[in-house]
Parts: sequence; structure tokens; C-alpha cells
Amino acid sequence: MRRLRLIRGWQDLPQEDRGAAVAMGSFDGVHRGHQQVIALAAKAAGELGASLGVITFDPHQRAYFRPDEPAFRLMKPDQQARALEALGVDVLYVLPFENLAEMSDREFAAQVLHEGLGAVHVAVGFDITFGKDRTGSPEAMRAYGQALGFGVSVAAPVADQNGEKFSSTEARDALRAGRPDLAAAVLGRPFAIEGAVQRGRQLGRKLGFPTANVALGDYVIPKFGVYATRTRLPDGRDIPGVANIGVNPTIEGTRGPLLEVWLFDFDEDIYDQVIETDLIAFLRPELKFDGLETMTEQVMKDAKAARDLLMPPFD
Repeated sequence: MRRLRLIRGWQDLPQEDRGAAVAMGSFDGVHRGHQQVIALAAKAAGELGASLGVITFDPHQRAYFRPDEPAFRLMKPDQQARALEALGVDVLYVLPFENLAEMSDREFAAQVLHEGLGAVHVAVGFDITFGKDRTGSPEAMRAYGQALGFGVSVAAPVADQNGEKFSSTEARDALRAGRPDLAAAVLGRPFAIEGAVQRGRQLGRKLGFPTANVALGDYVIPKFGVYATRTRLPDGRDIPGVANIGVNPTIEGTRGPLLEVWLFDFDEDIYDQVIETDLIAFLRPELKFDGLETMTEQVMKDAKAARDLLMPPFD
């Protein structure tokens, strides 16, 4: 598989970093709708003999204009880059949004897409907006492409079996409702939380279920509760487990919200290592127990439920 190149900005780029067929959007989640936009850019890249590029923005426009809203990200940048690389993307252009926020849609098309990136083709979604006050539209992009000499394609909405279009909002709503299965249907893969394993009080180890704890950071916060999970380690191993997401109300002074995942049949020191945990199924809401013994009994029941789901016994 080709390695993805990460380029920050659009100004004064060398010729080898210009001239791509690009897909443009936020691509948070790289969900099935996003994949259609990228597929259009890939088709154009093949026809034109160009590199396949993706344009995204940092920070996300939503975080820039509404910084006080709750965390909403479906992916960290490294996860996004890996997902794009898996789709065959050659180059990821990360554009500093603060330098673009005051540009008109015409200025963006001319200065960034045409002069800066030298794009030979631009693929966008059916609902794209761009430029100051979000005045740009797919129709405007077609007009700018015709005037400036780059091709434009517009992806139609991609919908589920109920006719609901796939969107990052739909995935976030599903996670907040405790439906990781529905989120996975939108994303085309399970929602995954990635982060460094923190050092805690090791209470779980003393109680018989050692957990790897990861802060949620900027991720959308899924419904608090217990999940069946699969966790990828830095060495590539994939370990089934059970996790609590929340603030662990039974234990006083718990920081949160946290992902606390018990990796089954695993006993190695992975503190400070970066792990990535897929949420496979929601098992129950987070509860406050009347003591550690009651909590431990329930955790063991949760573990059995997760094992049965993830590791069904052979007949």
C-alpha cells in the first residue's frame, strides 16, 4: 500500500505536491458518504493520471465557530490519516482554517484550489458549503472549475436502507444513544477510541479485572455504560474485552470521562502505549453500586456477556 503524504497549507508548494485530483470536506469519521466523494476524486485521478488528494481543515470548522460546544470528533487526525490511506489516498492537505475563514468562496477557489494546490479536479459532497458565511455551493464550485480550468464532480447522498443519508451527525447521535452498531453502519467500521494508557490507582487489578484507562479527550462522548470491545495494540494484536465508558460513580474521586477497558486473557504492562479500542456492542448503562463487592460481581457478569458475544463457544 502506498504511503500517504501529509502536507500542511497550500502556499509555495513544490510542483510534485501540486496537481492532484482532490476530494474536499471535513471527513470526520471518513464515513460511507465521505467515501463516495473520495471515490469520485479517485476516478478523476485515474483518468487524468494525477495523484489522489484529500483536503481537510484544522481546526474543524465547527470547533472554530462554536468552540464551547461539547466534544464531537469521531476520529483523531492519525486515525483519519490511516482511514484515508486505506482508501488509496496519496496526499492529505490539512489547511489552517483560521487563514481561510475570511476568504470568499471565489477567493478560496482561485487562491487555494487553483493557484495554491493546482488542483486538476475537485470532488465535493452534495451539501458542501465553503467560503466566508458558507456562501459557496456545489453549483458555485462547478462554475469556478469551468472558469479556472479544473474539473468538478458532486457526490449524491448515500443513504441507509431506511433512506437516512449517512452523515457524521447520524454517527454521533447513534453513539450518544448507546447504538455503536448503528454508528458502525454509517462509518463502515466500528467507532474506535485511540489514546495513551494512563496510570491509575490499579483498583481494577486488585479486584481481579485490570483495566487500561484512556481519556476521551475531544471524542464525541458515547452513552455512559459498558461495551463489548476489541482493542488493537501497537504491535498489531487484536484483543477482545469489556469496557466501561463514564465516570465510574461507585469510586470516589474518579477522573473522567474515561474508557476503562479490561483486555481478556492479557497481563502485560502497556502503560503510556497508544491503543485503539473498537466499541462493538452496548451491554448496559453505567450504574452506581453500593460497594466494591457488588460492582465486581456485575463486572464479571459483563465480562461473560462480552465473551459470549465476541468469542462464542464452538459447538
